[in-house]
Amino acid sequence: MEFRQLGGSGLKVPVLSLGTGTFGGGTEFFKAWGTSGVKEATKLVSICLEAGVNMFDSADVYSKGLAEEILGKAIKGRRDKVLISTKATFRFSDEPNDVGSSRQHLIKQVDGSLKRLGTDYIDLFQLHGFDAMTPIEEVTSTLDDLVRAGKIRYLGCSNFSGWHLMKSLGHQDRFGYSRYVAHQAYYSLIGRDYELELMPLAVDQKVGCVVWSPLGWGRLTGKLRRGAGLPKQSRLHKTADNGPQVTDEYLYKVVDALDEIAKETRKTIPQIAINWLLQRPSVSTVIIGARNEEQLRQNLGAVGWNLTKEQVAKLDAASLTKPPYPYWHQLEFVERNPFPVDRG
Repeated sequence: MEFRQLGGSGLKVPVLSLGTGTFGGGTEFFKAWGTSGVKEATKLVSICLEAGVNMFDSADVYSKGLAEEILGKAIKGRRDKVLISTKATFRFSDEPNDVGSSRQHLIKQVDGSLKRLGTDYIDLFQLHGFDAMTPIEEVTSTLDDLVRAGKIRYLGCSNFSGWHLMKSLGHQDRFGYSRYVAHQAYYSLIGRDYELELMPLAVDQKVGCVVWSPLGWGRLTGKLRRGAGLPKQSRLHKTADNGPQVTDEYLYKVVDALDEIAKETRKTIPQIAINWLLQRPSVSTVIIGARNEEQLRQNLGAVGWNLTKEQVAKLDAASLTKPPYPYWHQLEFVERNPFPVDRG
C-alpha cells in the first residue's frame, strides 16, 4: 500500500481509506448505503489492515452516531494501528445549538465522537461543511484549542468553496492557529469541478485532498449501461436526488471510455476510476466504501498498478466539460494562468 503526506503535514496516510457510511444503517437514507453491524465491520477493518489500509473515515451524522459506535467497537484493541478521521457541523438533533461550527457545537460533537469511538483523540477532524453564521475567528480558535487539548491531532474541512478555505487558512496563519491540512471533497471522473479552483488552491497551500464518492455517487460501479436503466438493487433509487447530478449522455460517454480501458487492463470500472483519481495532483487519499467483503476486495484492487498516460488521456477527454466563468476565460490565457491539470 502506498502512503502519501497529508497535505503540508507530517502525517502519512494510505492512498485508500475506508469510509464508514455503510456501518449501521440507522436511518432510511443510510440503509441505502449499507447496514454493516459490528461483526461485519470488524471483518472489513481486518481486511483493510491486512492490505495496509489503516485509515477509517466517519462522521457524527452517519446513522446518527451509530457508524462511529460500530467503528469504535471494530477497532477495539488495535487503536494504535489505525488512523481515525471523522466530521461534524451537520445538524445532529433538533436542539437549536446542535448544528454548525460554533464553539458550543464543535466541543460537544468532538466529545461525543470520542465517546462513541472509544478513544481519547481523533487523528483527523474535519468540518463537514462551511458555517456562514459563525465568525471564522470563533471556528478557528475553537479548533486550535481542541488540538492543544490533545483531542484532535490534525485539522481538515469538507465541502468548502475556494474562498471559504482560503479565508480560513489566512486567519489560521495570521494568528498562528493549527492549519487545515486536508479538504475532503467530492471528486470523480464524472465530477471534475474540484479541478477548477480547489485543486490549484490545494497545490499552492499544501492542502491534501481526501476524495469522497470517487465512483460518482454510485454511478461508476459498472452496473449502469446505456439504455439499461437503474439496476433493481441500487442505492440511487433512494439517494440520486441528494447527490451530484449528471446527464445520461455524459455518464455513458465516460462509461464507454472506461469499458475500453477495462478490456485493455482487465481491471474493473471502479478500479480504473479510482486509479485515475490517484494520479491527480493534490490527492492524498481516496475514500472507498463497501457494503460487504466482495466490494471491499474489489476496491482494494485499484492500487498496485497504474493506468498508462494514453489511458489517462482517454479518460480525461471523455470526462472533459467546459468550465463556467471565469475559468473558461482564464484557460484561454494559460501563459498567465497555469493550471496543474490540462483540461484541453
